[in-house]
Amino acid sequence: MAADARPADSRPADSRRKVAVVGAGLAGTSAALGFADAGFDVTLYSDRDRESLRDKVPPTGVGVLFGKSREWDAEIIDDLYEVGNTTGISVRLHSCSGDERADVLEFNPEYGYVAQAVDLRLRADDRLGRFLDRGGRFEVEAVDLDRLDAIAADADITLVATGKGGLSALFPVDESRTHYREPQRRLLQVTLTGLDHGPDTFAYRSRGGGDHSLFNLDSENGEIFVGPFLHKDAGATWSFIVFAKPDGAWAPRIDDVHDAVSARQAIVDIFGEFFPHDAPAIEKLQVIESDPVSWLKGAVTPTVRKAVALTRGGHAVAAIGDTAIAVDPVAGQGAQNTLIQVAELVKAATAHEGDFDAAWLSQEFEKHWERRGKAAVEVTRLYLGDPDYATHLELSFPAAAVDEKIAAALFGLLSEPNPLLTLETREDVLGFISAVAGEPADDVIGRFEPAGQFSGAGLAASG
Repeated sequence: MAADARPADSRPADSRRKVAVVGAGLAGTSAALGFADAGFDVTLYSDRDRESLRDKVPPTGVGVLFGKSREWDAEIIDDLYEVGNTTGISVRLHSCSGDERADVLEFNPEYGYVAQAVDLRLRADDRLGRFLDRGGRFEVEAVDLDRLDAIAADADITLVATGKGGLSALFPVDESRTHYREPQRRLLQVTLTGLDHGPDTFAYRSRGGGDHSLFNLDSENGEIFVGPFLHKDAGATWSFIVFAKPDGAWAPRIDDVHDAVSARQAIVDIFGEFFPHDAPAIEKLQVIESDPVSWLKGAVTPTVRKAVALTRGGHAVAAIGDTAIAVDPVAGQGAQNTLIQVAELVKAATAHEGDFDAAWLSQEFEKHWERRGKAAVEVTRLYLGDPDYATHLELSFPAAAVDEKIAAALFGLLSEPNPLLTLETREDVLGFISAVAGEPADDVIGRFEPAGQFSGAGLAASG
């Protein structure tokens, strides 16, 4: 449904079906707007007012939308942003430490789609503003379990979008779909300013320059993502996420971070020691003085929950977004999974004539799990280097370094992860490589040679 469409529900205003949404982040504001535009009578609840949501809390992720998910997002709201778009990524893998440290491989594919990284506080605020313009109700109050029961008693659909904390404990963990019992990475996120998104920025890394993100992998310590970003106030900026392995050298450095300045310093120090090729460029970046909460640290235990629960009064409520499926952000699936779930739920509810009971809500979540949720979980495990995917990585990364089509296909999984579910064996992966490359996989992998030495900032681009 286009964002400027009028409500599709032909019922009189006083008989419209009621939707209550608890939580006003990306999931909650998207659901509120989507249901309002579909003709439902919607109330959105938050424990913070609009100003606080936009300006007094940190973004809860980078929220990159890779390609296909943007089509679902367009069913909720039109694209309001021209900054933060990227067309590819520069990947470098480093191994070992000390005298044995080596530059192993690199590849710089075009995605074949456009990714977009916009401050989640801005995305949510724009949706909230549109929702209010549509006549939606926004209630600022803390919602506990008793209040949720009262809210659900008065609504046809009640959605919980309070993220990984909040009311998530109401929804039991689905042990059969949850693979981890502890965080796989320690996380540090910060947005910095000082370099534009032009073709000369990071040109030594790839021909895409500022149109490409950077992804540095360290076999012992973790990964770092660097990407063009639209900050809510500062505009064109760069967002960083450090994915530190808990037992690596980066994790203790995150402990010392307590503000934006120390977050920047941790980034600069890591690049200086572990990625010196990039360090001269990274050192040019500075904190955003107007936004003291432009940073965040923490950890995510990847968790899938039973997405439907009953309140104390027996009213069915459904979890959406991170409340239902919380993934480590290393593969960028959180925001995408959220928007796909919301867009499809709005369409299903609009077409449904019966009660929105627990059975219906559970059925719709199962559809979402098969459509996207399971694949989002699995592609995240792939990018975390889960042992179940050791063969996939052993074969695909050298192949990607040889053939850009393989590299593009590997990152195509961030946009459309479902093909990963078909690659169960070594033979499946080799067949995938052969199909994409147009020649036998063994021939592709056989041409791989270690990188030797990466090009650096201030040097000629590697091409």
